[in-house]
Amino acid sequence: MKKSVSVLFMFAGILFAICLLIANILATKIIMIGPWAAPAGVLIFPVAYIINDVIVEVWGYRKARLIIWTGFTVNILAVLFFSLAIVVPAAPFWQHQDAFSTILGSTPRIILASLMAYLVGSFLNAFVMSKVKIIMKGKDFSVRAILSTLIGEAADSMIFIGIAFAGNMPFAILMGMIVTQACIKTVYEIIVLPFTILVVNWVKKVEGIDSFDEAVSYNPFLINQL
Repeated sequence: MKKSVSVLFMFAGILFAICLLIANILATKIIMIGPWAAPAGVLIFPVAYIINDVIVEVWGYRKARLIIWTGFTVNILAVLFFSLAIVVPAAPFWQHQDAFSTILGSTPRIILASLMAYLVGSFLNAFVMSKVKIIMKGKDFSVRAILSTLIGEAADSMIFIGIAFAGNMPFAILMGMIVTQACIKTVYEIIVLPFTILVVNWVKKVEGIDSFDEAVSYNPFLINQL
């Protein structure tokens, strides 16, 4: 008998990948949040972590791993096709090649920083969420969501900003960007937490599943499962 695929899981995975793609495009602009500078991707990237939390909580670490690697593949494809579109000669009457290249033509350093930060941050977020869920026996989703986001976002910010901008900006500004990103994303998580809890409870009800059993049976410490 053919196994059915959850429509909600597919939607969550697609939305996750879309958020990542948008965040990477927005990251080409540096914005000011009060006295601190941060990549504009901070405006939407926290949404990806919230979706990650929902996937881990409802469907378990194994499914979260699948979505994380899918998001990674989407990012690679985006980089390849952006690069191809930049290289292909523009029409003679089109005068926006420089602007197009600036927005979509990230340097190899930025691409490496983005991909490395994404993988480490996303897996840490899912790992902590899953492991603490086992320790707390499925209780206190709020604590697990905030803790996993704080750790995942801190690692993501440190890796991305460290690789992308080290040597090009003063150390104080780099540290300010790292702290600003991690704090904003964590505060974002806290603000929308009531909505996240509603989504988790609704999806669990619709799916008719209890992801705690899956989280316990699936050992996130096994390296070959990452």
